[in-house]
Amino acid sequence: MRFASLGSGSAGNALVVEAGATRLMLDCGFGTRETVTRLARLGLDPEQISGILVTHEHDDHAGGAFKFAAKFGINVWVTHGTLRNAKRYIPDNSNAAIQVIDSHTPFSIGDIEVHPFPVPHDAGEPVQYVFHDGARKLGVLTDTGTSTPHIETMLGGCDALALECNHDLDMLMNGAYAWPLKQRISGRYGHLDNDTAAGLLGRLGNDKLQHIVALHLSEKNNTPELAGQALASALGCTMEWVGIANQEFGFDWRQVR
Repeated sequence: MRFASLGSGSAGNALVVEAGATRLMLDCGFGTRETVTRLARLGLDPEQISGILVTHEHDDHAGGAFKFAAKFGINVWVTHGTLRNAKRYIPDNSNAAIQVIDSHTPFSIGDIEVHPFPVPHDAGEPVQYVFHDGARKLGVLTDTGTSTPHIETMLGGCDALALECNHDLDMLMNGAYAWPLKQRISGRYGHLDNDTAAGLLGRLGNDKLQHIVALHLSEKNNTPELAGQALASALGCTMEWVGIANQEFGFDWRQVR
């Protein structure tokens, strides 16, 4: 199994997971042309995408998913609540099949077993995912204001983990954002700050962990150095071992062996 990011941040998110002949895109917050360009950087054509999973209906995650799927005839998997709130993105006469999933029920797409799990975020029915290829386990967690026992159960024992480090709390609180926005971002249904993400990471079973990548960094309220320091401290590793996804390029393929 391997995984890579097309870009990660408030201007758009998309991640690709590959196992065997199956390639799944997790979210698509970019326009169709931009998505094609970013896939090409990873050596992929749109026709090679086996399906799209949508975590929730916010623009930076779902804004391009349904149009991209419609153009290339790709199926989309989504919860009931997300579908209800994402109808504005679905083109008329779309030929992309939409599969409605339960937030607690695993399912398979080709060579990948997909395990959704609910997260606290200010959206209709947000989920995140764990991916299995039969031997290895990749966990992804972004867009959650806090951790829960169920989240930590789902992410325990991963071989690779992509984890939100949205903001440094001091930078956010001392920055230029209006107070209501600061409250939303830092609240229970907002986004993980570096220290909270590090605390969550430290509570997981990380004996098998081969990759840790920080996702969804705020360009105004965080830095790669602060996010890297927080996760490295939780793992007792060097900062060089911690991957950092960025908005422009995401991150390149990482192999999970």
